[in-house]
Amino acid sequence: MENKDDKKDTRIQKFISASGAASRRGAEKLVLAGRVRVNGMIAQIGMSIDTGKDKVTVDGKELHIARDKIYIALNKPRGYVTTLNDELGRKCVTELLTGFNDRVYPVGRLDKDSEGLLLLTDDGAFANALMHPSHHVPKVYRVSLRPGITGAQISKLEGGIELDGKKTAPAKVRVIKHDADRAVAEITLYEGRNRQIRRMCDAVGLEIARLARVAVGNVELGALRSGEWRELTQHEVSSLLRSAGLISRKGTHQKND
Repeated sequence: MENKDDKKDTRIQKFISASGAASRRGAEKLVLAGRVRVNGMIAQIGMSIDTGKDKVTVDGKELHIARDKIYIALNKPRGYVTTLNDELGRKCVTELLTGFNDRVYPVGRLDKDSEGLLLLTDDGAFANALMHPSHHVPKVYRVSLRPGITGAQISKLEGGIELDGKKTAPAKVRVIKHDADRAVAEITLYEGRNRQIRRMCDAVGLEIARLARVAVGNVELGALRSGEWRELTQHEVSSLLRSAGLISRKGTHQKND
């Protein structure tokens, strides 16, 4: 795949951001703090570098644009399974990546009857870190419920439901619409157990008519149509890397043990 960031003359802040070391604003702060050097010389805001020749370091660590990794947002329709292939002959999400020849893997799962935002990547460390429960990356779901929802049910969902002998992490519930026999709510989870939303709602007597994930971290489904996909922006990738603990809040890479 062609990489737009592979042009030789690149602004220093853009290069730092593209390397995944920091956001564009974070890159400016690194430069202003004197922590960035180009060929051993302290970098200046706005300077251009030759990415094919110049050596850029942050705190002595050389940066590279690692855009060989692929990060995709897909709007998964209902009826597709979140696997690369299926022995039962069901439709798989990778069939939707038309015109895309690289091999990527789903980050987490959405069950066959659920829809919405699904991330795919070839970056195994990123996928594993993003799914790790210790990082508490928020995942937001839009849920249509029957027969409505009560304050008591909301309190139970937010306080945690015991599943498989272990209580779920606190969640957030925001009611968007409430009719006599139906409600639409936005539920934010900070962990990812198997069919967690469905099992939590079932535990408090709620039937799910429709379930769609609309955001993971700072990545939103937005106007992406059902079945369509797009590559994540560098800002989205960097933000998710920070959420997954692969980039420190100070803007430098974490060491992987």
